[in-house]
Amino acid sequence: MKMGAMNKRLDGKHILLGITGSIAAYKAVDVLRRLQKEGAEVRVVMTEATQKFIAPLTFETLTGAEVVTTMFPAQRTIRTRHVKWAEWADCLLICPATANLVGKIASGIADDFLSTIVMASRAPVIIAPAMDYEMVQNRIYLDNCKKLTDYGYIFVDTQEGELASGAVGPGRLAEPPAILDSVYGAILGNETWKGKKVLVSAGPTREALDPVRYLTNHSSGKMGFAMAEAAFLRGAEVTLVSGPTDLRVRKEIERIDVVTASEMTDAILSRWPEQDILIMSAAVSDFAPIETSGQKIKKGDTLQIALKKTTDILGALAEHPHQGIKVGFALETENGEANALEKLKSKKLDLICLNQPDGKTTGFGTETNQITLLDKTGSRNVLPLMTKWAAAEAILDHIDSWVCQKK
Repeated sequence: MKMGAMNKRLDGKHILLGITGSIAAYKAVDVLRRLQKEGAEVRVVMTEATQKFIAPLTFETLTGAEVVTTMFPAQRTIRTRHVKWAEWADCLLICPATANLVGKIASGIADDFLSTIVMASRAPVIIAPAMDYEMVQNRIYLDNCKKLTDYGYIFVDTQEGELASGAVGPGRLAEPPAILDSVYGAILGNETWKGKKVLVSAGPTREALDPVRYLTNHSSGKMGFAMAEAAFLRGAEVTLVSGPTDLRVRKEIERIDVVTASEMTDAILSRWPEQDILIMSAAVSDFAPIETSGQKIKKGDTLQIALKKTTDILGALAEHPHQGIKVGFALETENGEANALEKLKSKKLDLICLNQPDGKTTGFGTETNQITLLDKTGSRNVLPLMTKWAAAEAILDHIDSWVCQKK
């Protein structure tokens, strides 16, 4: 099934990827592919030194477009091409960036195609450096970075680790997810939710049966993590309470890891009084064993486990004196809307997001979702099948256009 337009974060966006002469140039291939998978159209510019490490053909094959390697192409003249490319780009990403290029930009030098585009561009410029630890700690380089940061250039901090020289220290190119975080922020970020505090729950919880077994569900946490990221990009201060998952979240979002339903309850209830909005997308266990065995339970023909109900977090918040905006999720396999509306009313929610999984395109672990939004005014909005990122944006649009303004 095809998904509708604007389902990926960078659909319709133009990114100019500048690559400089660092051994880390080969890593730009991974960054390029990730940008493309998020829907971006990418053009590549390589400095002369870069071609000593990786061939332009690699990037021409991946983009299906010319890779610019020189200011003045042989046997032809292209007027103001650097200006046209600068106007085309929504964002300039220099990855990897050498100390030499950082110094040139800081000094206003434009002596090749990449540095000339930087001078001509009004789009955000993101610089992801890579160099040896002695260079990254050089005072001249650090002064250049500070100068450019003050001018509004965006730096993706290098990481510590093993370097090409064999030394261990700072200077490694940041990992691709961190680089893409900067791209998302530069292109998608705004301040519409600036000053708002948003609390998001995500993922499953686990209830131990014994030291090696537990009760859980299939939640991956993808929907909640998308909600947290989307709220952050709108300028909110975001706290993410997550059950066990292998997902990452950008460093600017406060992450609180929990395991059990009891831990999730404590984390949510203790932080709720300071929040403006709660988005409760976690799949919290409804039951937990009354007793947990201290030793591994031995195999037998049958096993009976006595269970007790866990705390209903949204139910507990229904009578809480703090009256912020509350958004719940309902995963239903039958009588979906009736059950969701009952939850909306009984939990005193402002909005509930009904998810009816089919196991293939919607539900736990999938990349897409089809959600019905039901709010306390009686509004009903059936969203089309879309990525979880796009669904998160649609949910926040509903909160933004109704709950925040009319509550």
